[in-house]
Amino acid sequence: MAKSGKGTVTKLSAGERQTLLDTLQSRFERFPSRHKGVAWKDVQARLEAAPASKLWSLSEMERTGGEPDVTGRDRKSGELTFTDCSPESPKGRRSCCFDPEALESRKENKPAISALGMARELGIELLSEAQYRELAKLGEFDTKTSSWVQTPPDIRRLGGALFCDRRYEHVFVYHNGAESYYASRGFRGALKV
Repeated sequence: MAKSGKGTVTKLSAGERQTLLDTLQSRFERFPSRHKGVAWKDVQARLEAAPASKLWSLSEMERTGGEPDVTGRDRKSGELTFTDCSPESPKGRRSCCFDPEALESRKENKPAISALGMARELGIELLSEAQYRELAKLGEFDTKTSSWVQTPPDIRRLGGALFCDRRYEHVFVYHNGAESYYASRGFRGALKV
């Protein structure tokens, strides 16, 4: 990976890019029910035309355990949505509080990251509750873990944040203090390409 002067990765090497494309194609072909009506050749063309930053973000989703896959396509623009489809909340994104403000508010036992802070670094968006519920229609996710989701400003202003999981064959949305963190709670993200 090439880095800028500030240490921020800006693009993948040719080998890293090909490895990423091979991984995405393999997953795409293994889970056809996630993207009915979408052909890999269209996905590949879109990825090859994408800015380097989008491929880097997909690579980071993969590196942190998200197992991104195509879960949607905008009919007008052709834009694809890649969503973290790992069975459980991505391993490289767990033990995080909700946002940088919550992280800053902790005086002791601070986690290393916040969900929103890391999502920004990765160039992805946290799933909304609606997106999480749509993802749940494509498979069983978070049966042992949970994932922070976008939280309405009025709830966050009062110190809370929302997370979702799947238990008893249903998706549940819960609340917790935004500064809380658990080894089994991380976050899922989405990226439009």
